[in-house]
Amino acid sequence: MTGTASDAVAPADLIGAWQLESYVGVDEDGGVSEGPLGPEPEGVLIYSADRHMTVSMMRAGHEPPAGPGPVTRFMGYAGTWQLSERQIVHEVAVSSHRHMVGTRQVRGLTLKGDLLILSGAARTADGRQEQRVLNWRRVSGGRS
Repeated sequence: MTGTASDAVAPADLIGAWQLESYVGVDEDGGVSEGPLGPEPEGVLIYSADRHMTVSMMRAGHEPPAGPGPVTRFMGYAGTWQLSERQIVHEVAVSSHRHMVGTRQVRGLTLKGDLLILSGAARTADGRQEQRVLNWRRVSGGRS
């Protein structure tokens, strides 16, 4: 199994279920901010051997204080996946966000033992560019 970030990731290394540990935004200066699902998001990511995938994430804990714009409470999509060098590509078939259906979601990928780090470019509500970084921990009973 892949043990360090510099090792190549094989498809078999990703098969199984993953639990979301954190979801943050990182700005151009390296500053870290709360992600769109709040400070304690919960989620499950599943990669199957036949290259299907699904991800479901939600805001956990208390409701955030009222602010401008809608509050994201749930995000999820499913489709297929493939590795492409140090990236994973999700081909979205269904989604809680209709605009994502039929898109290719390209994520940077780092695997460190049972920690999977996925990242992708996004725009904040005020239009700034940032990287969204999601840390996933392999669910026990998965690949060893």
